[in-house]
Amino acid sequence: MESVEARTSWTFVTNHARILAMILRDPEIRLRDLAGSCGLTERAAGAIVRDLETAGYLTRVRRGRRNHYQVTPGTLFRHPAEGRHEIANLLHLLVGLDPRAGATGHPSTDGEYREREQHG
Repeated sequence: MESVEARTSWTFVTNHARILAMILRDPEIRLRDLAGSCGLTERAAGAIVRDLETAGYLTRVRRGRRNHYQVTPGTLFRHPAEGRHEIANLLHLLVGLDPRAGATGHPSTDGEYREREQHG
């Protein structure tokens, strides 16, 4: 029988979704921080932000030396299989995941969850 190597380079969440969720979490996040969190170059992160802006998923306004982003409400998934559904639920799920929680994935914004966990 032939040995099949596991494909380990794919993830369930694309960098486009990850960056959009990070922008929703922090509308004034820097490209440098987006890139670092995703393991990308600043150029690649900038290209993703431009993709999202061009497709209407976010707007960007310059405020002084910083960009201020706004995620466009009501936007739909791009793939026809999910195309009738808004991306808001996915984004809010991703925003609620605490990036520092690691494998446990405990939501950082769910105080009730943390309180229940602390008090049994």
